Amino acid sequence: MYAIIATGGKQYKVAEGDIIRVEKLGVEAGQTVTFDQVLVVSDSEVKVGNPTVSGATVTATVVKEGKAKKVIVYRYKRKSGYHKKNGHRQQFTQVKIEKINA
Repeated sequence: MYAIIATGGKQYKVAEGDIIRVEKLGVEAGQTVTFDQVLVVSDSEVKVGNPTVSGATVTATVVKEGKAKKVIVYRYKRKSGYHKKNGHRQQFTQVKIEKINA
């Protein structure tokens, strides 16, 4: 059984027991989170929402919050001496999918 959920402007295909990284949710570790934007649920048959499946939710437990590896942004213009180096670390929340309620 799997589901496709939408959170943080992205879509994730999840199954029970999966551990995924989503955009930062602002929830402490150990607490539960419910995703109600379920786009597709596949049990013995596939239910596709319009845009979401009514009454379907996905329950997950927050494992940890953190920052991803640093991405370097380097801007450079030739012949003018202009260069600028900048870094960015995207924040994430790691969750473990507990149950898919369809």
